[in-house]
Amino acid sequence: MAPERWAHARLKARIWRALDREITQAGLPCEAAPDGMTVEIDDHTDYEPDALVNCGPPLSDDAIAAPNPVVIVEVLSPTTASVDTGAKLADYFRLASVQHYLLVRPSRREIVHHRRTDDGILTRIVPEGTILLDPPGIRLSLDEIYAT
Repeated sequence: MAPERWAHARLKARIWRALDREITQAGLPCEAAPDGMTVEIDDHTDYEPDALVNCGPPLSDDAIAAPNPVVIVEVLSPTTASVDTGAKLADYFRLASVQHYLLVRPSRREIVHHRRTDDGILTRIVPEGTILLDPPGIRLSLDEIYAT
């Protein structure tokens, strides 16, 4: 993995911290994970998102893959943006458990929120406020993520 810019690392850390806190406060049977956990799409495709929320039974300490990812987050970078917005978007939603895919822009205050609906995938661009991630029933504040 190539070295990351400080802004990228900072955003990943803030997102993980916010997701973890929200899950804990809501008492949900979920856990937030920073980058390093794998999301397996099929036998030949897997990804390591910048953060994720996995729900369901607790994972063993030896687990390397999230079996029930509900929220997946990628912080965009110039070298990965085309894959994050194309192939990964399509692949992540192949998993029935995935309800939300967030693309976080480090260069400007903006999160692209892709959400599963009964009719397909709804996409909205969020420049301010709070994003409701339901399920699992948590919120993500842009003020917290983009704090200066």
